[in-house]
Parts: sequence; C-alpha cells; structure tokens
Amino acid sequence: MKRTLAIVLLLALSPAAAPAVARTHRPTIAEKIHAAKIKAEQLQHRLHEKRLELNLATNKVNDLVGQLDQTNAAIGEVRARIGQLDANERGTQARLAWNTVQLRAAQRSLDLQDALLRRRLVSIYENGDIQYLNVLLSAHSFSEFVERWEDLRLLIAANQQTVRARKATAKRVAGIQSALLATAQALARQRQQQAQAQTQLSALSSERGELVAVAAQQRHGVAVQVAMIEDLTAAQEAQLEALITQRERELAAAQASQRRAAGIAGVIAPPNSGAPSALSWPLSGPITSPFGWRHISGRAPDFHPGLDIGVNVGTTVAAASSGTVIMAQWYGGYGNYVLIDHGGGISTGYGHLSQIFVTVGQVVQRGQAIAASGNTGDSTGPHLHFEVRKHGKPIDPAPWLH
Repeated sequence: MKRTLAIVLLLALSPAAAPAVARTHRPTIAEKIHAAKIKAEQLQHRLHEKRLELNLATNKVNDLVGQLDQTNAAIGEVRARIGQLDANERGTQARLAWNTVQLRAAQRSLDLQDALLRRRLVSIYENGDIQYLNVLLSAHSFSEFVERWEDLRLLIAANQQTVRARKATAKRVAGIQSALLATAQALARQRQQQAQAQTQLSALSSERGELVAVAAQQRHGVAVQVAMIEDLTAAQEAQLEALITQRERELAAAQASQRRAAGIAGVIAPPNSGAPSALSWPLSGPITSPFGWRHISGRAPDFHPGLDIGVNVGTTVAAASSGTVIMAQWYGGYGNYVLIDHGGGISTGYGHLSQIFVTVGQVVQRGQAIAASGNTGDSTGPHLHFEVRKHGKPIDPAPWLH
C-alpha cells in the first residue's frame, strides 16, 4: 500500500502532471551544444581557409625570394663578366699602344729607306751615280770590273729587298692594329650590352624586391587574421567543452534523480559505472590519419582531433562503450555525427556517417550498432572519424582502444 501511494505521489509531482504554463522557450544544453558546435565548425572552416591562404602567401614569398636570389646571382655574374671585359679591354688598349709605337718606328724606317733608294735610283738611271761609276772605272782589270759590277748589283738588290721587307713589316703591323681595333670595338660593344643587361637586371631586382615586400606584408596580414581566428576558435572550443561538461553534469544529475526516485519507489537501481577504463574499436580497418597535427596535399596544416579509420561506405559502426547519446545529427565538416557520453567525463564522437541509427537521449550498450560509416561532410574519402573527449576536450583515442 505504501509503495502504491509513493508511486501516485511521484506521478502527481512530475512535470507532466502540472498544468501547462505559457512561457518563453529557453534553449536546452543540447541546443546550446549544437549551436556552439556549428559556430565552432564555422570558425574552423574560416581558420582552414586562412591557413591555406597563409600557406599560399608563404609559398609566394618563398618563390619571389628565390627569384630575387637568382636575379641577384645573375647580376653578380654580369658584374664579374664586365670586370673581365674591362681587364681585356685594358690589355687590348695596351697592345694597341705598343703596336702603334712599332708601326710608327717601322714607318719612319720605311720612309728613310724609300728616300735613300729613290735618290740612288735617280742618280744611277737618270743622272748617273758618280760614286758607282768611279767604283767601276777604277777597276784595273776586266775581271775586277765584273766583280765590282756584281757587288753593286747585289747592293741594289739588297736595298730593294730591304724596302720590300719594310713594306711587309708595315703591312703586318697595320693588319695587327686593324685586328686589335676590331677586337677593341667588339669588347666595347660587349661591355655596352653587359651594362644594359646589368641595368635591366637591377630594375628587375628592384621590382622583385618590391614584390617580396608586398607579399611579405600580405603574409603578415593573413598571419594576423589566422592568429585572431585561432583565438576565437580556442574560445569557441572552450565554450563547447564547457557545454559538453554541463550536459554531462545534467545527465549525471538526471541519473541520480532517477536513482533516488527508484529508491523511493523501492526499485534497486544499478550502481554508477563511472568512466570506462577502456574502449572497444567502433569497427575494423586501417588508421589512415592519426590524432594530432597533419598535412594534407593542397591544404594548410591543421590539427586532427581524432583517428580516421578507412572503411567502405555502409560499414556498421558500434558504440565504443555503454552510454547516452547526447548528439545525433548533421554537424558541419563532420557530416552526420554521433556523440555518446560514457560517464566520468568521457565521451566518444563518430563522424562522416552515411546513416544514424540512434537518437538524442537514447541509452546504448558497448558494441551496439549506432550508425553506418560514410563520406559525408568535409571528407577526402570513405572513412570513419572517431574521437575521444575528456570533459569535452579531444584527446588521443589510441591509448583507450583495446
């Protein structure tokens, strides 16, 4: 009889038995968690975009710095070549000066020889050369006359040979001088070309230097934005952790209330299990991305708050431990997402699901099918994203799995 009266009393005091009173809707903790997760996801998306933008800006700066270094190296090579050309030109000018001296000396010798020969020829063939005739007529015999005639002939031939040699020397020196002048002109043209190239390279270096400065300034601006968003994301994540913790406390309070009600009703309630000591694998498959910082091609580095397990779409996902479902819905980049509270501040999350088999508030058992794996949300391929949270904060799942 007492037990019956207690049950009736509990029913009478329950909220369902109280008359409905119109009042303004106040969001529940679950709704707050959902709103906070959506906001956190938006911030994460913005952070990902800004990190990618920062990565691209950094690559642009590095590329421009590399181009600038190449340009400066080319300028150094051009300057070295100009210095070598200057040295070659100075050597050529010195050779030109020396050959000019030789040419002038040869020309003077040639002029003197030509004048001497001309006087002698005129004296012999036009007016006669008394000296030559005296030499011939002073001969005492015919044989001596012949010998003197031959000597005079050889002397004249020697003079002619000397003239020809002088002319050949003058021609050779003139040819050398002409070649050296052509070389000097070629060197001057090369020097002018190299100077123009140096001017162009200097202008290019200045332009690229300005581009590097602009790119560095842009990178700094993006870095500041990334830092600001990271601060916002950290604050939003902290808010989310607080909401999850509050939800866990509410669940614990509700369970305690149920236990008290059961005690009043005379029903023996099972003891609280507390936090699980270990978790079972939600499904079997290779780990394609571990917990922590990671680098995905085409993306900026980001923090991965769980494990990615590679499986085909539709693979059954089991609860890693017994607990209460506190989220079962679409959650931004996670796609279809399930979050289970296991007590003691430990919860597990399951993302990118193709189907969800449970609802918020449902109690599930370890190994119970809760969803099917998929490729929803921000996913690079079919897999399950599995995470473990302690008081709402993501921790490495690996040590928990057995």
